[in-house]
Amino acid sequence: MRNIKKIITTCTRDCPNTCGLEATVEDGRLVRLAGSKEHPLTRGVACHKALKYIDRVYSKDRLVKPMMRGRSNWREVTWDEALDVIAEKMKMIRDEDGPEAILYYQGYGERTALKLLNKYFFNLFGGVTTLHGSLCGGTGQASQNLDLGKRISHDPLDHYNAKAMILWARNPATTQIGLVPIIKDIQKRGGRIITIDPFRNRSAAFADRHIAPAPNMDVYLAMAAAKLLIGRNAHDTVFLSRHSAGFDAYKAILDRYSIDELCCLAGVCQEEAQYVAETLIFFKPTAILLGWGLHRHKDAHFTIRAIDALGAISGNIGVQGGGVSQGFEEYGPYDPKCWGDQLNPKRRTLLMPYLGQELLDAENPPIRMVYVTAANPACMAPNSERVVEAFKRMAFVVYSGHFLDDTAELADVLLPATTFLEEYDVMASYGHNYVGPVNPAIEPVGDCRSEFEMFTELAKRFSFKDQFCKSAEQWLDKICDPIKTWGGDLGQLRKAPFRIPEPMAPYLDKVFSTPSGKFEFMAQFDGDRLKNDDKNYPYTLLSVAPFDYICSERTLADHPPLPTVCLHPAEADKLGLADGQPVMVKSRIGSVKALLCTDTSTRRDCLVTERGGWIKAGHGLNRLTAEMVSTVGNGTPYYDTRVTLSIV
Repeated sequence: MRNIKKIITTCTRDCPNTCGLEATVEDGRLVRLAGSKEHPLTRGVACHKALKYIDRVYSKDRLVKPMMRGRSNWREVTWDEALDVIAEKMKMIRDEDGPEAILYYQGYGERTALKLLNKYFFNLFGGVTTLHGSLCGGTGQASQNLDLGKRISHDPLDHYNAKAMILWARNPATTQIGLVPIIKDIQKRGGRIITIDPFRNRSAAFADRHIAPAPNMDVYLAMAAAKLLIGRNAHDTVFLSRHSAGFDAYKAILDRYSIDELCCLAGVCQEEAQYVAETLIFFKPTAILLGWGLHRHKDAHFTIRAIDALGAISGNIGVQGGGVSQGFEEYGPYDPKCWGDQLNPKRRTLLMPYLGQELLDAENPPIRMVYVTAANPACMAPNSERVVEAFKRMAFVVYSGHFLDDTAELADVLLPATTFLEEYDVMASYGHNYVGPVNPAIEPVGDCRSEFEMFTELAKRFSFKDQFCKSAEQWLDKICDPIKTWGGDLGQLRKAPFRIPEPMAPYLDKVFSTPSGKFEFMAQFDGDRLKNDDKNYPYTLLSVAPFDYICSERTLADHPPLPTVCLHPAEADKLGLADGQPVMVKSRIGSVKALLCTDTSTRRDCLVTERGGWIKAGHGLNRLTAEMVSTVGNGTPYYDTRVTLSIV
């Protein structure tokens, strides 16, 4: 007789949806993964990337045994052998050069509660070099903090109160499927959906209007819509006079331009700016949702703050169903003392967007060892060639992960990690307010271990073992102390999500944690800093989120022979290129061979591709992206990369 079990769990991957899932296990084997109907937000919806995750769990290419690099190839070793070598190397490097000669690279691949203890381990060790900055959303949060004091987004369930939604560089059809039922509900009630993105993404298919501004020029579209609102006397004078600071300075910025000039700079027609303005006038409240593509420019704060300003001018800040929502505090429900940063003097950090160069330039002491978890920086960090060069110069590299990807190939020790379907943990979200249970559905495949188990066993080889080596239940009870303070029950959290008690709609009292206590407008704007023209490299490279994968979470077999790049057919004709032809894509720092796809929906100044392909599979588009850092928030301006194409 078959033994069938259903286990409630939560997706822990780098995605804002953080779906509640139901895993079906038959005779110990995972056979189905579906959305849990009991989750208050995702309500049985899950993306196809989650549903096909079973293939990843049972892939023949998955790392299932610890391995060490031999003279000619990899060799399998026991866990004791691998951890003994790691501990010996760590002690030796610390004794010779101090703990800061070791870099701990903790990626965003999984962000569960127990993984906070990874950094605690290294702080008990003495405090190693870590990272600051972001490859993703730091720019958006830091920019909104300037306007709002503390970024607080509307609960996605509050969007049911909206009469319209503007998806500004947001693509929920690909990256946040839980929003799609809300979008359909707005439309069913006669509401309006707008997608704004240089790339015609999948979400444009169910929008009433898709507007494609020039890359990094969204700021001018936001300004044009704001100027139109003011010109029609449709701005919220009560909010502006009572609850904002700096409006006159911002209006002076708007007054430097005509509507024609703003639309020309934005690369849109006046009718499109009118459509945005009229939506904000006649479909109130309007929810504006910011996507992560907006962050990927050096001076992205100009655009994000201009969109915030548009929300304020239109009367959509501090109202149910409105707001300018960017993200959520995914580490908010955890006790920050569990990181252990208070245990040591302030230690060195490297700037994540400059990872390769920072590793090469580090002195006093130089970095000799890198320990990587939940990340594939050789593929995903900018200027991949420099990152690879830096890793090759390291005396010792440890990698914990699932597959032999680009970073794993540079390691000396490979530690096979469990997936979330083989782990016990808790998961918060950067896309909503729910903390979900992570329950093991199956036993670990092969000899895989969770990072919690890895670091617990590694800690037994150090003098601080008694401080670190506690059970997962004991640690979660400590880490999740804020949840208990809010009235949450950890026993109940094993069965169902817990909602963090943030407001459904923030700022209803119109009080902001800014210096003035009011919404603060951008007072300075320098449009010249947005110009990125280069006749030798005429196209902006947009490396967008894939529909079928999350970042570089794929196998070698998942890659086609060449990455695909999309160009407008008129531009292809101008270059003497044809659809389906191999081409060489070149930037100032590198080149990648690709397969050309022509697409009339692509802006003529853009080249669009999917991010996350491995270098070893012939992909690796970050060989084209140079190290840069955003002016606000220390983010990574991937989309400031300019390229050209030629015949191979």
